[in-house]
Amino acid sequence: MIFIETLVYIVRDNKVLLIRKKRGLGAGLYNGVGGKVEEGEGIVDAAIRECEEEIGIKPMNLRWSGLLEFWNYEDDKVESVHFVHVFITDSFDGKPMETEEAEPLWFDIDKIPYHEMWEDDKLWLPRVLEGKNIYGHFDFIRWKLTRSEVYELKPTE
Repeated sequence: MIFIETLVYIVRDNKVLLIRKKRGLGAGLYNGVGGKVEEGEGIVDAAIRECEEEIGIKPMNLRWSGLLEFWNYEDDKVESVHFVHVFITDSFDGKPMETEEAEPLWFDIDKIPYHEMWEDDKLWLPRVLEGKNIYGHFDFIRWKLTRSEVYELKPTE
């Protein structure tokens, strides 16, 4: 199966808003806010909708920060491929609140709990938080990281 998804990272005062997922893939781990793009939905619209559904806020001025590919294999065949568009912003309407899906928490950027996140996050998230655009390709076997590539994207002139 192929999925198109989004992740949003909100940064303010040297802190980043993460969620602890309560259900689904990655339950119990910290991550950015996001999820699947629905059929006929734009990527930015999906990112905004996911923030509204998961933590009750409407992000504004989203800046695209990269594309991540996650390939998950099981028994030597591709089980799923996830193309994830990453966004960053410092502005939003509303107040982050806990829902059935997620618990939002602010972390100092230098104290992000990478040991309670997906294995790949520590390879690319610091670059996004520094304002860089990235492309990453990650291979997993049963969601255990086996190979990774991360590149910084340079603006074209």
